[in-house]
Amino acid sequence: MNILVTGATSGIGQQLVLDYARQGHQVIACGRNPSALAALEAGNPQVHSIALDVTKLADCKMAFSQLPFVPDLWVFNAGVCEYIDEGELDSALVRRVMDVNFFGVVHCVEAMMPYLKEGQHVAVVSSIAGELALPRAEAYGASKAAISYLIKSLALDWHRRGVLLSLVMPGFVATPLTDKNDFSMPMMISVQEASQQIRQHLSARRRFIYLPKRFTTFLRLVALLPYGWQQKLVQRWILN
Repeated sequence: MNILVTGATSGIGQQLVLDYARQGHQVIACGRNPSALAALEAGNPQVHSIALDVTKLADCKMAFSQLPFVPDLWVFNAGVCEYIDEGELDSALVRRVMDVNFFGVVHCVEAMMPYLKEGQHVAVVSSIAGELALPRAEAYGASKAAISYLIKSLALDWHRRGVLLSLVMPGFVATPLTDKNDFSMPMMISVQEASQQIRQHLSARRRFIYLPKRFTTFLRLVALLPYGWQQKLVQRWILN
């Protein structure tokens, strides 16, 4: 299978590239760090790298026009996280997060449209944070909620094209992003475990992928409660 992965130079994206390549798939690794991309390619003929900044539509279009092959599976995974402290909203911070997490996906999807065909599979990595309001996550959570809505809506239109869209909703995964967190991260899983679960569910052509299951199921159940109850529970668990 031919696969493309964005955000491939660290974390979940990097592990997906390595694991898919070990399985014998041809993988295009996309990211902004040329040295990290070169390291992925080194000694691995299954990996092909393309430098790509997802915040720039022209960059995405140029990169996708130069692909060595058309992917059967596109995995849009690039993401960043910045937190809002003490509720002091910072529009520049919000814009930085939205540029990568939301518009990065929009740019990649628009750039891939000329190569979209029946039978392809597109997976987008969002976050369980997009389904429940959490303190300090105003920018990150909003960007992930926007991604989730975009993909759920797009899936309705792309169904007629015969293209499968999958939405990946991780909880806490041990990556360079979560290494920066200064708070408790319950039920965290390794990046290897995250890759294994994602690959397994994508192979089964699941449309919604939640991992780890127990943690994300718990948060989804909380998100079904009236919002006032959600606030009280979150405040009790996190703010006290």
